[in-house]
Amino acid sequence: MADPPDRIRVLLDELAAARDEFMAAIGDVDPALRGTPGLVGEWSARELIGHVGYWSGHAAEALHRAEQDELDAFGVDDLTVDERNAVVARVAAEADWATVTAREQGAYEAFAARLARADPATLGNRDADGDTLEEIVAFDGVDHYREHTLDIRAWFNEADSSEADSPEADVD
Repeated sequence: MADPPDRIRVLLDELAAARDEFMAAIGDVDPALRGTPGLVGEWSARELIGHVGYWSGHAAEALHRAEQDELDAFGVDDLTVDERNAVVARVAAEADWATVTAREQGAYEAFAARLARADPATLGNRDADGDTLEEIVAFDGVDHYREHTLDIRAWFNEADSSEADSPEADVD
């Protein structure tokens, strides 16, 4: 396979960097706490992995639809984002850590592979909601991984702050 065009290479590099940052952050979560609610809203680390995996798959599907010249019909369904996120969280909560991480990895790999072979000329094409393919790639990929990396880091900062404020923190 030939090297992707420059614009696609930049998107791929940004996606890989954002995912690496996310995976490093999620890797800092104590394995005993991976299923504990509260990491992001009511979600545990397991549900968050399922969530970013789902949206990586969503972006891969958008890229596939663009390949088929069907992007303009992409996004026409009856689930809202919140409803879709609730279903994804419920499915992830019922799976074990190995399963949700394997699903996320597979979705990410499909996303990156489709992006690598994307025609840069399709990046400006719009879906049924009016979003460009490049916006979908960013929303569901780079921006999404980075948003949730910040959520994880904030959770750790809150935990560190709570520990520092506790009476036990003053004991030498």
